[in-house]
Amino acid sequence: MTKRLISLSFPNIIVITTVVVGLFILWQLQSLVLILMISVVLAASIAPVVDMSERMLRLPRWLATIFTYVSLISVLTGVVLIIGPSVFEQIERLVRQLPKLSEDVLSALEMTVMRLTDARPELVLELFDTQSITGWLIGSSQQLVLRSYSITRGILGAAFSLILSLFISGYMVADSRKLIHSIVQLFPQPWEDRLADQSKVVGQRMGGYIRGRVLVSIILAIATSTVLTILGLRDFALGLGAIAGVTNLIPFVGPILGAIPALIVAIAQGGWIVLWVLLLFVIIQNLETYVLDPLLVGNSVGVHPLFQLLCVLGGAQVLGIIGALIVPPWFAGASALVENLYLRPKRIAEAQSQSAAIAVSASPVASQRS
Repeated sequence: MTKRLISLSFPNIIVITTVVVGLFILWQLQSLVLILMISVVLAASIAPVVDMSERMLRLPRWLATIFTYVSLISVLTGVVLIIGPSVFEQIERLVRQLPKLSEDVLSALEMTVMRLTDARPELVLELFDTQSITGWLIGSSQQLVLRSYSITRGILGAAFSLILSLFISGYMVADSRKLIHSIVQLFPQPWEDRLADQSKVVGQRMGGYIRGRVLVSIILAIATSTVLTILGLRDFALGLGAIAGVTNLIPFVGPILGAIPALIVAIAQGGWIVLWVLLLFVIIQNLETYVLDPLLVGNSVGVHPLFQLLCVLGGAQVLGIIGALIVPPWFAGASALVENLYLRPKRIAEAQSQSAAIAVSASPVASQRS
């Protein structure tokens, strides 16, 4: 049995040292890396709107970019000014009343269990400790927020990072052609041309994911607020709809998180409204899973739902809420590169080799017949 010795040459040591130093520098610049990741996602999401403005209004690229950004920011600011005060007021009132609502939920659960069984109230209190459950939910949410908070260096840092990401994404969109060319030319041929051809596909995958998720969240937020108002939860309808819309930006987990506050309010009120609210969120979950996501998100992303779920969980674990939002589009872009640069050529080469093998095996038979 021969022993294989591993020898490290000087060039290998240089490469390993460079990689280690590069990873260390990236770790130290993680805030800047995160800003760049957000900027790329924003640029990919807004680029089609800029293209449409450039084509329809016949504006220069840089002017079309400014026009698009100013228009989107103005619309968003107007929406916040119109419904923002009511939404924030309802959410603040909901947070203040959360302890009382938890007690009402506990009382309702006690009454329900005691009607169905002969269990003692003490046993119900042990089984349904709403204070512990509420504390766990608040603690888990705080951990996600604090993880994002620590990465962005606080609230002011988060606001500065968002503004900086908007500016960087604007520069990326305005000068996208030169930027892509300057990046892909670092690679040797034929990879330079291949990567340049894939830039549009990657941008469509990344931007399509974000645009689809935002559109799905807006639709579900409006539907949730409207139906909750009809069901009698007018005092919290806008706030609960906003919470459902924001949480729906995170696939799979978001709809469940958005349903919890509405169910707490419904259980505290009691009656048939609990069943109707539960039915509402079951319908919303199925509508998102089987109709809206395949129609608005799935076709543009081309990623299996299991991989999307793993991206959401992994991104939330590392980067908090920000990671749950930006990691899936990055994975969608990377999957497009793997599909078009590796898997598809691999399948074509395998099909060609099989065809050649069939042709070779068939040629002796043809010669014998002749």
